[in-house]
Order: sequence, then structure tokens, then C-alpha cells
Amino acid sequence: MEIIKTVIYWVGYAYYLYVFGYASLYKVFQKTSMMQSMKSLGFNTPSTILIGALELLGVVLLVVGLFKPQFRNIAALYLFPFAIGAFTAHMAHNEYNHYYNSLLMCIISVVLLVLDKNFKIMV
Repeated sequence: MEIIKTVIYWVGYAYYLYVFGYASLYKVFQKTSMMQSMKSLGFNTPSTILIGALELLGVVLLVVGLFKPQFRNIAALYLFPFAIGAFTAHMAHNEYNHYYNSLLMCIISVVLLVLDKNFKIMV
């Protein structure tokens, strides 16, 4: 069972890093398709670049977390609101073709925190 949890954790972590990595870089480097998509959601260019830069900070924390485990939870907690915001924005604008990744990022955020042995959720 521990092996399955470990595999789920690291596959989730890798996918989390991948999705936030490309999404942040597309925003920062102003890829046309990303800029048009963000514009359709109501974000102007400076806002899109700022969101991308802030997401990129989370990606850096994820990469640092590969070497310093204490940064993994910080990165997941930091990026979780971006995942929720992306999911909400895509759902509100009926962009169902984009909302799957953002929904998955919301789920993976929680899974990463639950499966981390050094993170406790107190109820």
C-alpha cells in the first residue's frame, strides 16, 4: 500500500509541475493561444503576465521541493488558489475543454497534501 501511495504522490507531483510549468511559462512568454484565452476570460496582458509570474514562483517552489521536501507543501498550498481560480474561471465561461486540467489540479493539490507524511489536516 505504501508503494501505491508513493507512486500516486510522485505521479501527481510530476503532473502538477508539468501543468503549472507550461501554463505559467505560456503566460509569462505571452504565447498567443494563452493570451487569447486569458483575454476571453477578461484578463488584460499585464494581469496575465502577473498571474503567470506568480504561478512561476510556485513552480520554482515545486522544483526546490524536489531537493528540500519542506517546500513541497508550501508549493501545493501556494498553487491551490490558482487551481481553484482557473477552475472557477473556465467553468464560469463555459470553457469545458479547459476545465479538466484545472479540476485535476484542484484534486492533486489535496492529494499531495493528504499523502505527505509531514502534513497534518486537523479537523
